[in-house]
Amino acid sequence: MKITNLMIEHAMVMDMQATTKDDAIDELVASLEKNGRINDPKLFKEMILKREVESSTGIDNGIAMPHAKTKAVNKATVVFGRSKKGIDYKALDGKPSNLFFMIAAPEGAANVHLQTLAALSRLLIDEAFVAKVKQAETPAEVAQLFDEKQAEKEEVEKKEASQTASEVTANENFVVAVTACPTGIAHTYMAEDALKKKAEEMGVSIRVETNGADGAKHVLTRDEIARAAGVIVAADKTVEMARFDNKKVLQTPVSDGIRKPEELISKVLNGQAPVYHAESGASFTETDSANSVWSRIYKDLMNGISHMLPFVVGGGILLAISFMFEHLGKDNTVYQMLSAVAGGQTGAFHFLIAILAGYIAVSVGDRPALMPGVVGGFMAYSANAGFLGGLAAGFLAGWVIILLKKVFTGLPKTLNGLKAILIYPVFGLLITGGLMYYILDPIFTWINTGMIGALSHLGTGNAVLLGLVLGGMQAVDMGGPVNKAAYTFAIGVFTSGASNGGLMMAAVMAGGMVPPLAIALATTFFKAKFNEEERKAGITNYVLGLSFITEGAIPFAASDPLRIIASSIVGSATAGALTQLWNVNIPAPHGGIFVVALSNQPFLFITAILIGAVISGLIIGFWKNPLEKRTKQVQRVTD
Repeated sequence: MKITNLMIEHAMVMDMQATTKDDAIDELVASLEKNGRINDPKLFKEMILKREVESSTGIDNGIAMPHAKTKAVNKATVVFGRSKKGIDYKALDGKPSNLFFMIAAPEGAANVHLQTLAALSRLLIDEAFVAKVKQAETPAEVAQLFDEKQAEKEEVEKKEASQTASEVTANENFVVAVTACPTGIAHTYMAEDALKKKAEEMGVSIRVETNGADGAKHVLTRDEIARAAGVIVAADKTVEMARFDNKKVLQTPVSDGIRKPEELISKVLNGQAPVYHAESGASFTETDSANSVWSRIYKDLMNGISHMLPFVVGGGILLAISFMFEHLGKDNTVYQMLSAVAGGQTGAFHFLIAILAGYIAVSVGDRPALMPGVVGGFMAYSANAGFLGGLAAGFLAGWVIILLKKVFTGLPKTLNGLKAILIYPVFGLLITGGLMYYILDPIFTWINTGMIGALSHLGTGNAVLLGLVLGGMQAVDMGGPVNKAAYTFAIGVFTSGASNGGLMMAAVMAGGMVPPLAIALATTFFKAKFNEEERKAGITNYVLGLSFITEGAIPFAASDPLRIIASSIVGSATAGALTQLWNVNIPAPHGGIFVVALSNQPFLFITAILIGAVISGLIIGFWKNPLEKRTKQVQRVTD
């Protein structure tokens, strides 16, 4: 991508008069409008400000790169602006910004803004080049500087590409690196270039993998990692670490890759980086705080649920369909086939708790924990310990493997091969299985049996209260731990064979369908409260809501959590309570509107959902601030 193809020389603002961030944005937007590159300056500015709320686009060295992708743009453009005095743009380094590159991308233009940001970042990491741009006197001189610098950059990249892996890694001073920032744009590539430039000055060969917004590029090979003296991971988000097992790895924020490249490279070459052990299960982003512990537990739980979900959806819906053929007689071959595939002793439902436990264990203790986790989960299922027993089995197996890894740390290297094929499987299964058999299975069987018995004898009033709670929980975090706790509870009752398992599923499903449907209704009937992008996203929420995908409401909840979440809880709780009041049963654990025909009360199920969605939609519509007021609030935040 040639940057000057996106620049217009007569649109450049060589001497900006703005003194504030808001004035700077207005000045650059005015230039875009004047030159016919945008058709709706108000919408375009709104999208620029929306991006600024996420994090300032003012980066280091006096540079700011505000950007937006919207239908308000006629043609992809980069408008250049320069402030000789500098403007307080709330830059990440706290210093005034002098050079501005406002990127305007049309809605249908793939990832042009990401590509432009990446290309600019790679050029602007060179301080000498930035200094020349700051001193340029005319737009033509600015364009010429960019053309020359980009040609120089392309020549260097061609030279790098022509080098074979053996030529690069033959240098005994060879390191590899990974760079990544949360947004995957500017700092990812600035760190890459800083490391490359400093390595060249030091006579060091380097390969840098970038984990950017458009995916990983220049992915490190196994051979490169093996030959490297060490690894630099300059990242502010999680990257794939298992491949660096037993390598010296220096883990640091991405900003250090930009500001301290020489220090990082020197530490790796001097052997000052610690050896990374993948099997320890420790992530470099973890801390010892209570928050990180709960985050870790949630991550482990979600790993189990995400792997279990295909069994729930596929098996549950096929099992529900089998009920339709049951009316033709249990000797019907279609009914028998569906029952065998979905339920019974051979079907998908037979594996739910084992898969849940197994993949929780993998998340906690890595692959050696899979087998004892699956067996522990199957033991919980066989003992009727329910999903609570499965959860216990998964976490138990994972921590048993972690304990075994610590116990056998001092084993001679010649016996290391025995760990994975003998020690972990035998002792992991023995300890996990023994504790499940003698202690946990009896405890959780008693809990599960008591819980199912209590649910089976709920009166109407108590059932309505439970439905209200389960439905409301679906809207609390819309796919997060509270939502999943309610869903997992309903799945546990559903798979236990309890007579009211389908009743609990009806409450959860109705509650989970309400938030996206409420968003869709609010954006349709209260258009003045939402911008163009939100109204378009609102339309998709009709489909997501009908499909029981609560996560469709998350972007709206993130931008206005109090109003959206509180409103959604009211409607979801109402829908959940109504399903219990009307004794609605859904014999399928997923599917939304697509399994409504399987319900014993399809009309009342739909009615409960509609009532909940309308209630939430009206609350959102009346409570939410008008668009003009929201825009002013955003402007105040960025000033």
